[in-house]
Parts: sequence; structure tokens; C-alpha cells
Amino acid sequence: MSELVIIKNVSVKLQQNTILSAVNLTLTTGDILGLVGPSGCGKTTLLNTLAGFITQHQGSIYLTNSANKTLKISPDNIIAPEHRNVGMIFQDYALFPHLTVEKNICFGIEKQSKTEQKSQLIELLKLLKLEGLAQRYPHQLSGGQQQRVAIARALAPKPSLLLLDEPFSNIDARLRNELMLEMRQLLKKLKISAIFVTHNKDEVFTFADKIAVMAQGNILQTGTPSSVCQQPNSWQVADFLQLGSFIPIHKVADCNSFDSAIGEIYDKESINVNQYQQLLVKPQHIELRPNSLANAIIESITITEQGYHYLLTSLTSNDALAFTGLSFYSELFLTLGQHVNISIKPHTLIVFDDVET
Repeated sequence: MSELVIIKNVSVKLQQNTILSAVNLTLTTGDILGLVGPSGCGKTTLLNTLAGFITQHQGSIYLTNSANKTLKISPDNIIAPEHRNVGMIFQDYALFPHLTVEKNICFGIEKQSKTEQKSQLIELLKLLKLEGLAQRYPHQLSGGQQQRVAIARALAPKPSLLLLDEPFSNIDARLRNELMLEMRQLLKKLKISAIFVTHNKDEVFTFADKIAVMAQGNILQTGTPSSVCQQPNSWQVADFLQLGSFIPIHKVADCNSFDSAIGEIYDKESINVNQYQQLLVKPQHIELRPNSLANAIIESITITEQGYHYLLTSLTSNDALAFTGLSFYSELFLTLGQHVNISIKPHTLIVFDDVET
């Protein structure tokens, strides 16, 4: 499939502060990309730069429009937002409160003939299940209906690319999953590519084909949601996606194993580690051993859909291998302060340097 968006070394400065730093990203035609990362990392700035509301001071953006023509956007060749064929849906939907549903949807296609506008309006009202609501005002609609109007307004000009800034954050949790599935089906039906910003990795698994993880104005990793979660390329990616906890380890000389506060950990593959580093421990890789000498203490207990959630602290006297906050789920009820023995199940280990928690 062809590439719809290519971002090459794009940097953005706002008030002398670098918000985006040499960002590179590619979006294939027809794909939906979930853009995730901590607050302030540059996600919304990247959307606004693609839309044309913010100008990059370095790098190039290539956008392929509906006529299959590639637009090159650079500091020397700025293209206005209305000529980029990009639609955008904001977090608060940004509907015009004084305009009806009909006029909100037709706002971006006013240059079309009345007949064309009417035809487009009828099609979008039907597509987005808004029939009978054309003469209502935004305050007369539910949150889900307002979102559908915002989507219809963004789709009316038939954009090649749709940008969405936390589109589901204002939706009731019970309705959110249903709307995500509906919107995904709609975008696939209309063959519209999309990039959406979210803080919720579960939304990415439901809505997106690809994920891009950002931190401090950079994109750290892209790929399918499952591949990124299985093989994070940095501790920042693993930490933001809450893939597990980190414990210190030390390589045992001439062996495929490591010393740790919970005993020797064996690796299925040989990792070239000869110093203290950090092992990513996913909850599913932790095993309780009831009749063995304790090596950890339960410091916190909460109840979740996955069972009891425990945070463990090591009992070791070796400060270099000590850990806190090791996340572990179990259906067994354990007590606060209880001493337990845990071990790591055999699996391919993921090891990082210089983890900050």
C-alpha cells in the first residue's frame, strides 16, 4: 500500500521552546494510527502541525491528497490548512453552539452547490445515525450525538486524512467502546486514514492498526500495538504502556542466568549483559511458590478485574538488587505485610539500562 503521510525530521519551536524534535513518522493509506505518550510530550502539537495550524521550523511533511497528488510542506513551502485536505476533530468537538446540526455539518462545504450540500448532508446523517436531528442545536444533543456531528462535519469535505485529538475522552465509559468500533468501521468503509491522540492504550487496541509512542517531542517506537507491547524498544515505552515493573539484575559469569533479589533468573536466549541492569517483569511472568523461603513482602493490595493486585518489595540485604513496586496479580488472597516467595517463569527476557521510575 502507498504512503499517505511522510514526516521527515520535523521540529517545532513555540516561544523558543522545542516541542517537537526531528520527528519521523509514516502512515500508510487506509491505516489508523494511535499516538500515545505522557502529557506535554508533543502529541497535539504534531496533529496541529499536520493540520497546518502550527508551522514547523525544520523538516518536511509529505501529504498525498484525494487526487493522488503529493504536497510537500516545509518552512520554505507553507500550505494553508484548507488546502491540505486534512480533517480534524478536537477534544471538545468545537461545534458552533449557535448553528444547527445541519449547518455545523455543512460549514466546511459552503462553496459547494446547495444540491451537493444537501446530498452530502443526507448521506452523512444516515451514515452516522443522526437522522431526525438536523435542526437541533448542540446543547440539545447527548455527548455521543455531539461526537457524531463533529465526525460528520470533519468528513463532509472528504479528507484524505482525519486527525482526532482525544476523541473519546468526553464519552461515557459504557458508550466509548461501542463508538470506537462504529467509528473504526466507518473510517474503513470510507477508506479514510486517521491519526488519533489518546492517553489510553486500551483505546489503541480497539481502534488502531498501528501505535506510535512519544516522549519529550520524539517518537520512540512505532508498530502494531501487539508487537510494541511484546517488544518495547526502551524502558520509556514499557513504562508508559504499563507493561510491567523493573527489577535490578546482574549477569552470572559464563551462564545464561542472572542474579536478582528473588533468586537466579534463567534466560531462554543468551543476552550479553555484564553489569547491573533492569529487567522488565510482566505480571504474567511472576509465579508464587508457597512452600519456599520468602524473598518479598506485600506492601499494597487492591482489587481489580484481574483479581487481587499486589505491589511487592524485596527482602534482600543487597541494595544493588533491591526493588520496590513489583506488580503482581493473583486470585489468591494474601495479607498486607505477608512474606512470600516469588520466582520468574522461563521466558525471553527484556533488559534495559538506566531505568528512571
